[in-house]
This record gives sequence, structure tokens and C-alpha cells, in this order.
Amino acid sequence: MTTTLNKFVVDDTELELSIQSGVFVPTATTSSLINAVKSYIKKPGKLLDLGAGSGVVGISLALEGIAEMPLYASDLSESTTACITKNCARYNISVEVKAGSLLDPWRAEKFDYIVDDISGVDEETAKLSPWFDDVPCQSGVGGADLTIQVLQDASKHLNENGMLFFPIISFSDVDKILDVARKSFTNVELLKRDEWPLPKDMYEHLSTLKRIKEEGNIHFEEKFGMILCFTDIYVAFNR
Repeated sequence: MTTTLNKFVVDDTELELSIQSGVFVPTATTSSLINAVKSYIKKPGKLLDLGAGSGVVGISLALEGIAEMPLYASDLSESTTACITKNCARYNISVEVKAGSLLDPWRAEKFDYIVDDISGVDEETAKLSPWFDDVPCQSGVGGADLTIQVLQDASKHLNENGMLFFPIISFSDVDKILDVARKSFTNVELLKRDEWPLPKDMYEHLSTLKRIKEEGNIHFEEKFGMILCFTDIYVAFNR
């Protein structure tokens, strides 16, 4: 299995991360999620990095003093959790890592903060994108399946006044995800929106993307001769 050392910058902080083949490489959505959580959380707490990949979200928040030690992190495969453990060790971060699907590894645990970075991209669109080489995407038509499961289960794993942070990317069925979020939590707040241009190598698939959009499974806008997409970061809680 190939391992590469990647540099990832959040604000002015540069992290070096070992990333094995098959582990999701952080994107601009990851950066946006980290920044939104950093801006919103006012005091440290017990934090779960869900769908942790390389561990970059949890590591960034731990270095900011937002995540109490130990950091908790999980992802689907044992190889991914080994990657998280290695990266946390590089930054002297105590971590409890588990492998498993979504919140299944944490049946007996509750957290103050759950930060969900599990894939929410429509499966057909994921295959056309540059983000999922050697990385599985099993988020279903409209990219909502995994996010919806987390939204429906998260309350059982949150302490009183606990919060769930999650992104919604425009390459998903945004309305379906938000509908479930509002049924699952009394408060759902938009924290941040970032607009970004369609990656250049996806323009060759534009007719397919337009068809997927017409089916209601993704969203984007055509402005100023460009295709503009967005990433929204939400917080959900019961109060």
C-alpha cells in the first residue's frame, strides 16, 4: 500500500499528513468545515472526528485547543484508522481510534461535539470528480444516504447541549438532507457558505452533470460563463 506525505494548510497552519492509497485526501470542504467549527465552538469538549480519513479535522481542532484529550476518531477501514493514529502521533495528540461504519463503533459513547466529514457527494457525480481516485463513495443517489444516517443517529451520541457539525456540498440532494436535519434536531443553523468553480476536468462531463441536476440529485448555477458550486457548513443541536 502506497503512503505519501501531503501538506495541508488551514489558515496559517501547515500540517504534514501521511496518507495511504485508499484514504480520502483533504479538500477545500475539509478546510471550510474546520474553519466553521473553530469559529463557532467557544469552549473545549469531548470531540469525535467522524469519517476522519487522515485525521486532519480532529488534529486541526485539537491543536486549536477545541478538542479535549483524548481526541476520538473513526473511519470505515482498519487501514484508514492506522493512518489517523500515525498522523496524531506526529503531532503528539492522544487519540482513541476505531474502525467501523458511521456511528456504529461508538454505541456506548456520547460527545460534546461530533464533526462529520463523511462523503456526501452523489455517487454518479463522484465518479466524474477528481476527489475519489482509489477511494470508495457509497453515499447513494443524491449523496444523501450516509449523511442522513448520521443525522438520524447523532442525537443518541450527543451529551446535553451537544452539537453536530456537517457539510452539505452542492453535488448532493441538498433539500432532502436539510429536511431530515430539521426533523432530527430542533435547531439547524447555516454557519458558512463557500462558492467554488466547477473543476476544469469536470467540464467534459457537463452534459451528464446537467442531466443529474435536472433529476434533482445535485445543484449548481451557471453565472458569468462559469459553473459555480457551493459548500455549506451547518451545526445542528437540540435546545
